Amino acid sequence: MPLALLALAISAFGIGTTEFVINGLLPELAAEFRVPIPTAGLLVSGYAVGVAVGAVPLTMIGNRFSRKTMLLALMVVFIVGNLLCALAPNYGALMAGRVVTSFAHGAYFGIGSVVAAGLVAPERRAGAIAMMFTGLTLANVLGVPLGTAVGQAFGWRATFWGVTVVGLVALAGVAALVPAQPRPEGQGLRGELAVFREGRVWLALLMTILGFAPVFAVVTFVAPIVTEVAGLPASTVPLLMGLFGVGVVVGNLLGGKLADRALIPSLYLSVGGLTVLAALIALTTHSPIALFAAVVLFGVAGFATVPPLQIRVLDAAAGAPTLASAANIGAFNLGNALGAFLAGLAIQAGLGYVAPAWVAVLLGLLGLVTVALSGHMISRERALAAASA
Repeated sequence: MPLALLALAISAFGIGTTEFVINGLLPELAAEFRVPIPTAGLLVSGYAVGVAVGAVPLTMIGNRFSRKTMLLALMVVFIVGNLLCALAPNYGALMAGRVVTSFAHGAYFGIGSVVAAGLVAPERRAGAIAMMFTGLTLANVLGVPLGTAVGQAFGWRATFWGVTVVGLVALAGVAALVPAQPRPEGQGLRGELAVFREGRVWLALLMTILGFAPVFAVVTFVAPIVTEVAGLPASTVPLLMGLFGVGVVVGNLLGGKLADRALIPSLYLSVGGLTVLAALIALTTHSPIALFAAVVLFGVAGFATVPPLQIRVLDAAAGAPTLASAANIGAFNLGNALGAFLAGLAIQAGLGYVAPAWVAVLLGLLGLVTVALSGHMISRERALAAASA
C-alpha cells in the first residue's frame, strides 16, 4: 500500500477519536452541564447531522480545488472545531463546536476515499479504503479509551485539547505525504448531480443509513449500559471501549477483504451479524464477560459493513465518485444520528438502558431488507447487460 495512505489514516485517527470519544464521556458531560444523559447524547446526533449536512456542499466546493488542497483545508476546520469544544463555556457552545468539527468529517472521508482508491489497482480499491479507515478504527482502540480515561481523570476539556494536537500532526502528515492531487475533472457539477436521479444510488445510500444505524444505537449509550445496567464501575468503560476498538479494527480490515471478493454476500454477513449481536448485548447485561465479548464482536460486525457500503455507492454512482462518496459518508452519519436519536427516545420513554440494543435489532432487520433489494437490483442489471451483449 502507498505511503500516502498512512497520512490519510492519521487524519482518520483524529477524526474518529473526536467522533467516538464523546460516547465514553456522556456521564461527565451530563453532570457538568446538568442535563439528562439522553440530552447529552444529542451531542452525538448533532455531530452526525452536521456531517450529513456538510458533506455534499463542502465536496461540491472542493471540486474547484485540488483534492490535496481540500484535504488540508478540511483538517484546518477540524482543528478549529476541536479548539471550540475545548474552550466551550456551556452545553450550547459545545454543541456548536461539535457541529463545526463535523463539517470536516464527511467531505474529508468522501474525498479521502476517492484519493485512497485512486492510489491502487482497481481490484484493491476496497482494501485501500479499508486501510484509510484503519485510522478511524485505531481511534477506537487507542484514541477513544485514552481520551475517555484522560477525560475522567483530568476533565473532558483535556480530551479535546489532546485531539487538537492530533489534528495538527495529521495536517503536517497530509502536507508531507499525500501526493499532489489534480483538480477533479469530469462532467461538472450538473453532470455529477445527475447521478442522484438514479434509483440505485438512493437505494445504496439508504442501505448505508439503515445498515450502520445499529452501531450508534448501542455505542452512544454504552457507558450507562455498563454502569447502570451491568453495575460495573465507570473505570471499566475505557477498557470496554478499547476492546470494542479492537473489534472495529478487525472488522474494518475483514470487511475490505470480503467486499473485494463478494460484495453483497459480505453485506448479508456483516449487517446480519450486527443484528444478532445487538440482541446478544441486550441479553447478556447480567454477565460482564459475555457482555464484553458481545460488544467486541459487535464492533467487528459493525465496521465490516464500512468498506462494502462505500464501494457499493462508488459503483452505483460511477460518474460522480467524489460527490457520491461524500454523500455516503453523510449517509453513515445520518445512520449514526438515527440510531442515537431512536435509542434516546426509547430511554426517555422509560424502556431502560437495554432498549438501545433492541432498537439496533430493529434497524438491523430493516438494513437487511435494503441489502436484499440492492442485491436483486445488481442481479437484474447484470442480466440486462448480458442480454444486450
